[in-house]
Amino acid sequence: MAFRKNRKIQWVVVSLLGILIIAGLTWVNYSFSKNNPGGNDFLVHYIGTRALLMEDISPYSDEVAIRIQTAAYGHPAQGDEYELRVAYPLYSIFLFLPFSLIQNYILARAVWMTALELALITMTFVAMNLAEWKPPLWQQGVILLFSLIWYHAVRGVVNGNAVIIIALMLTTILLLIRDNKDQFAGFLLAITTIEPQLVVLVIPFIVIWSLYQRRWTLIKWFFGTLAAFILFGIILVPNWILQNLWEIIKYPANNTAGTLAAIISEWLPGLSTQLKWGITIVFGSLIVCEWWSGRKGRFERFLWVVFLTLTISQWIGIQTNPGNFIILFPSVIFILSVWDKRLKKGGALSVNIALAILFFGLWLLLVMTIQRSYQMIQSPYMFIPLPAISLFGLYWIKWWVISPVRSYWSEK
Repeated sequence: MAFRKNRKIQWVVVSLLGILIIAGLTWVNYSFSKNNPGGNDFLVHYIGTRALLMEDISPYSDEVAIRIQTAAYGHPAQGDEYELRVAYPLYSIFLFLPFSLIQNYILARAVWMTALELALITMTFVAMNLAEWKPPLWQQGVILLFSLIWYHAVRGVVNGNAVIIIALMLTTILLLIRDNKDQFAGFLLAITTIEPQLVVLVIPFIVIWSLYQRRWTLIKWFFGTLAAFILFGIILVPNWILQNLWEIIKYPANNTAGTLAAIISEWLPGLSTQLKWGITIVFGSLIVCEWWSGRKGRFERFLWVVFLTLTISQWIGIQTNPGNFIILFPSVIFILSVWDKRLKKGGALSVNIALAILFFGLWLLLVMTIQRSYQMIQSPYMFIPLPAISLFGLYWIKWWVISPVRSYWSEK
């Protein structure tokens, strides 16, 4: 009886502490938001969701686009300013709805930033669980701190980029698949399509792997949930699919270069077409080969191919930007976990050196190449490091992961 009472008191104390931490974090974020206007990735969907729910105006309309641009710039987009427009599927309002109900944008942004920071913390622990990696407590603290303050995390939080939520969902999905919880995995997988450019390659592989593994529940829940979302959108805005497709088509023209080929073409004018097709063919062929060899493999092989697919997705020719590269963080954790397990005594040192290089290297590169410091406009050089490191790291550990003799999971 006394044990139960003590445990109840512990839960109350922990809950109160958690509430205080979240409240303090939100207050810090509110102070930041009040003194640093921005968060345009969130602003777009905040205004778009409010326009649909409160005024029954399509978030894809020019009227809403002008509202967003005026809120961000003080006037409609001009010159080299980004045309801030809603380009997510209509059912993305499910994600932004709770925050759009907050009338004060500064407070809404602060709460959203807190949600993203909590998502980063949660993703770190889920990713370590997924890799069955339990480093010493001090090492977990280092990794957790890194997950919050490295370049791609800070940029995502400050801009209010929903990719952090998608990255958490994908990591959770992989954990659910490992644990044979296919219903919830299929449901979450459908939600990740609110940012289709991030999952347009990884979802087909997961479906193909599920077919070969006879994981019918995962497939049924994914397609069933996706169909329900699409139907819900049609009820709200009957032609939302056409409107959304039009925004997707216009997106590359309204924004800066968003593919590896386009960025290299800026450095080497005249090679645009050759680069575009060359990069697509090389990486496309690589993905097809790895998909084929990994379709029937053990779970760790499946996991390796998923991370490879996410990495190559950033370079293959799909419109993106370095703000989305936080989706590669679970891949980094996966690579570091294998190093730590295989290198034994030198593992912790290797992990810390890698984290230090990533942290200082990315921030230093940003400072050295930033194009407009007052707006924190990153240079195209930021497109290169993290996907290159992830690609290199994944092939470094490939044999350790796919070796038929022993699973690296057994290396405790």
